[in-house]
Amino acid sequence: MKNTELAQALQLTPVINVAGTMTYLGSSIVVPEAIEAIQKILPEFVRMEELQRFASGVIAQLTGAEAGFITASCASGISMAVAGCLTQDNLLAIEQLPELSTPKNEVVVQAGHLVSYGAPVEQGIRLTGAKCVRVGYATQCSAYHLRQSINERTAAAVYVVSHHVVDHGQLPLALFCQIAHEQGVPVIVDAASEYDLQRFLADGADIVIYSGHKFLGGPTSGIVAGKKSWVRYAWLQNRGIARGMKAGKESVYGTIAALQAWEKRDHHAIRERENRALTLWMSGLQNLKGIRVSLEADPTGNPLTRCKIETDPVQAKITAWDLSSALAAGKPAVIVRDHQAELGYFYLDPCNLHPEQEHIVLTRIVDELDNAQRAPEPIITDFGQYLLQREQSILRWPD
Repeated sequence: MKNTELAQALQLTPVINVAGTMTYLGSSIVVPEAIEAIQKILPEFVRMEELQRFASGVIAQLTGAEAGFITASCASGISMAVAGCLTQDNLLAIEQLPELSTPKNEVVVQAGHLVSYGAPVEQGIRLTGAKCVRVGYATQCSAYHLRQSINERTAAAVYVVSHHVVDHGQLPLALFCQIAHEQGVPVIVDAASEYDLQRFLADGADIVIYSGHKFLGGPTSGIVAGKKSWVRYAWLQNRGIARGMKAGKESVYGTIAALQAWEKRDHHAIRERENRALTLWMSGLQNLKGIRVSLEADPTGNPLTRCKIETDPVQAKITAWDLSSALAAGKPAVIVRDHQAELGYFYLDPCNLHPEQEHIVLTRIVDELDNAQRAPEPIITDFGQYLLQREQSILRWPD
């Protein structure tokens, strides 16, 4: 956290985020344009449908969609889009969800896409009352798996774009859309953390949901974009299950401002700044005992490179997960991207650094590795115990 006075006032641990655009860390650094927009609209009264109509035009311009709107989050956008496919514009059916009075009640998803991003993808679908139908297997989904999973009860097909999904053996989006559309089924794409605002609609998706608070740097929000009819059906869910998913005027206008700023952002300068941090980390870590560093491109095609840190627990005298934990336990807490720590590595993501924080990150890693070398015994926590400790920490909140 850059603002130390705020951290003290709220009794917060200062955090340096090298994990990425993670919701549990506050997602991203909100751009000045969004902050200014929020300040301007907070004292004002507006007709929300008019503000959302303006948002629809901005979303359409940037994404190539026919229409769009802003909701509370990407997760809520997925539920709303699914619900819209179930009810379309049947107002009574909208009010009755999650009880279904319509004949179509199934949503197909590739098994390798049924992941958790903090909550299960499947749960966001089931919130609507729909049944989630798994297609294929975790590591293999063929065209015939999808084709033969679709029937007269299929209301929608959901496709997830994320670093969490299985990265091989899955149907590409264009083919997924082709098969679904051949049988009259609309396709919903979860593209929460994606940079490209046009590719998924161009590949054939009917609705795409983006996060407004990740790479865009807006307030917490979800952006629903797509074909006008399906967007309208999703929007109508505000009269039903999406009442608790609504976005306020500040979120809507702040996200509009972030979208408009995206068009003008100097993306080349941002990449240059990120590359300087990566160069620093590579040079500072490459000769440390038991450590191997390399650069790795983003797995979903975002224009982003991360520093991969692999640990040899015999030589480094510490595991990747213990090193990650030690970094998170310090002050400031350095939070790394450790989803694959059990495989012996984690990543440093430079996209949310404040100036000079890359140096603090390097110093903290070097210090923790030095501490491990000096320790009388290797720091090797059983990974099963490590998982149990993390689970117990979740259950202790708010203590």
